[in-house]
Amino acid sequence: MPERYALITGASGGIGAAVAETLAGRGLNIVLNCRRADERSDAVRRAVETHDRAAIVCPFDVTDRTAVQTALRALVQEGLEIDVVVNNAGIARNALLLEQSADDWTSTVSTTLDGFFHVTKELLLPMVRRRHGRIINVSSIVGLAGNRGQTAYAAAKAGLIGATRALSREVAGHGITVNAVAPGVIDTPMTRAVAGLPQPPVGRSGTPQEVAALIAFLASDEAAYITGQVITIDGGLI
Repeated sequence: MPERYALITGASGGIGAAVAETLAGRGLNIVLNCRRADERSDAVRRAVETHDRAAIVCPFDVTDRTAVQTALRALVQEGLEIDVVVNNAGIARNALLLEQSADDWTSTVSTTLDGFFHVTKELLLPMVRRRHGRIINVSSIVGLAGNRGQTAYAAAKAGLIGATRALSREVAGHGITVNAVAPGVIDTPMTRAVAGLPQPPVGRSGTPQEVAALIAFLASDEAAYITGQVITIDGGLI
């Protein structure tokens, strides 16, 4: 049986790195996507390899359709069976809408939504042919509840939720599940840069490893009957 691979976009960030190591610990080989290979992606690669799993660093900009196609088609042609996709890449250019630049709006929305489209579309047909796949999209509670100064980020993450629900209906008959997770206040560099975040009822921020554990469950065979769902992981915040 061919080795199974999971592709994680934004894999050198806090949640992405935790997802890579967690999925490797559960037996998956990992394709690590990042904008560019650097010391952070190399550290994640080494962490994956401690679990005796293969780790491939695959740098490309998820907003660049040609770059995505070139990179992913090369992997497929090499015979890699990527049947888990974690669309985690995202950026936040926080500002009140009155002060938001058009470039910051476009880059925020494009990274999440165009990134989802480019990566998922490229890997979907091989999943359909194998009649097995897990697509997990990393949204945010901001996409559900909004947050002052994050209109662009909220729009991007809400759009990802809509895409999750629609795609799940398109591919459910092909053995493919599509779900989203919506983290709340998670202890990552991106979250630490946002001022005035509320304190969750549980009294602490979540950890990337807790988000990764949820994603690993959705990627597993045990979650085969769960699709089209948006699961919050926010310590009771909303």
